[in-house]
Amino acid sequence: MTAQIIDGKAFAARVRAKVASHVSRLKDDHGITPGLAVVLVGEDPASQVYVRSKGKMTTEVGMESFEHRLDADTSQEELLALVDRLNNDPTVHGILVQLPLPDHLNSELVINSIDPAKDVDGFHISNVGLLGTGQKSMVPCTPLGSLMMLRDHLGSLSGLEAVVIGRSNIVGKPMAQLLLGDSCTVTICHSRTKDLQEVVRRADIVVAAVGRPEMVPGSWIKPGATVIDVGINRVPNGEKTRLVGDCEFDSCAEVAGAITPVPGGVGPMTIACLLANTVTACCRANDLPEPEGLTA
Repeated sequence: MTAQIIDGKAFAARVRAKVASHVSRLKDDHGITPGLAVVLVGEDPASQVYVRSKGKMTTEVGMESFEHRLDADTSQEELLALVDRLNNDPTVHGILVQLPLPDHLNSELVINSIDPAKDVDGFHISNVGLLGTGQKSMVPCTPLGSLMMLRDHLGSLSGLEAVVIGRSNIVGKPMAQLLLGDSCTVTICHSRTKDLQEVVRRADIVVAAVGRPEMVPGSWIKPGATVIDVGINRVPNGEKTRLVGDCEFDSCAEVAGAITPVPGGVGPMTIACLLANTVTACCRANDLPEPEGLTA
């Protein structure tokens, strides 16, 4: 069996097109332009690249992009004051504070200072609780993108057995909640899971989000299963490095029914879903219908 490749770049482009269409309607019908504010503290190179990409795509879909770049020695009080101003700015519908923050800043305190309705990362404790209890919330972008791709490929997920490898607050736990919401039978695995390969082998859906390069071989995969590889790991490749996922792509692709590649799978969906969340937040703030196909 040769797995179907789930093209995350193409899927993300379709999501961004939907976002752009909805932004256009908000402008034309209601005179509203969704706005996304991104806060970057310090000069982490990877974060700088990511923030530039977010800003570019935000403007490409017709939304307002507000970038706030702060010095690495910015105090907790200064950062919280900025977040408070953004919370109270009616032109800002989504707020994202780029992680990681410098060590002297309390990330949890900062994230939980964001208005939950503008928390387009879905990390605020209120959104975590709402998602966990099956209520309307802002959903973390990477799990949301993974769910969108699963629905697109499989249609109904009801009754399928899903295994999530990884229990992080950013991907593993919210992914499990989303799959439960779509009536999957869900198992969360981690470093202490006994007979991990046997647990994975029974899954119709495998979401690998553990951060260990090529940890999952094809021998663990149930024939015909759908594999969503969230991992992005750099491994040596001569004098350079190459990107690999948490799954051993070649062997898994021989067994799976469908699989996301790395790069070009889940990664492009993260920013696309950030834009989708911003449009959703804008609609909720103005008591307007939410965009179809862009929410959980």
